[in-house]
Amino acid sequence: MSRFRVLLVDDEEGFLAPLVKRLSKRKLDVSWATGGREALDKMRNSPVDVVVLDVKMPDLDGITTLAQMKKLDPSVEVIMLTGHASLEAAMEGMRLGAFDYLMKPADFDELFYKLEDAFKRKVCQEKTSECSIAGN
Repeated sequence: MSRFRVLLVDDEEGFLAPLVKRLSKRKLDVSWATGGREALDKMRNSPVDVVVLDVKMPDLDGITTLAQMKKLDPSVEVIMLTGHASLEAAMEGMRLGAFDYLMKPADFDELFYKLEDAFKRKVCQEKTSECSIAGN
């Protein structure tokens, strides 16, 4: 699979640092933001293919951030990260166009494969509007 651009958005820096390192070792182009506003600024300055977005953040919640991301770039794929208490918010994210969601703490391999699937869907949709990814 070709290298693609991933933006990780989470207010827990202790969660971000090891994930950035592990995804970079898998040859992904990874950037990160610690809040929704910062993530939107990064998207304005540098396009991304897939976003991993935490639902609960202090500055802008994940749902608000997702909606604004989709306005900036409707083709961006977003994977929502949620804790048990915010599962309903993740489902709302799906209704707003998120690719999928994962429960925290997410298994790294599961997250990596979801990132690949999200990127495949983005590429497919850019080529034709009649693509589908297995399982979605």
